[in-house]
Amino acid sequence: MFKRILSFAVALAAAFPFLLAHAADVDVNTADEAALRAIKGIGPARARAIVDERAAGGPFKDADDLGQRVKGLGGQAVERLRAEGLTVSDAMNADSGRVAA
Repeated sequence: MFKRILSFAVALAAAFPFLLAHAADVDVNTADEAALRAIKGIGPARARAIVDERAAGGPFKDADDLGQRVKGLGGQAVERLRAEGLTVSDAMNADSGRVAA
């Protein structure tokens, strides 16, 4: 019985990878709207605001920069999103399409 439950859980996780969204970090400087929406706490409007601000003002320097430039994202909101897997890469490397180590 346990093997059947375990097999079902593995199959479910494979079929619905977004259930494990927190397992992989999402970089705010490279992610598209769909990837941003995978973070708990980011809906369609907030994802659009992040992408629009990044397009207008360039990559975010750090979490504080993100909180200052995107309306509705204060320090506590940014910290909650970071706890859910949102990251901010080095802006210099984000410009060239590379992710900082």
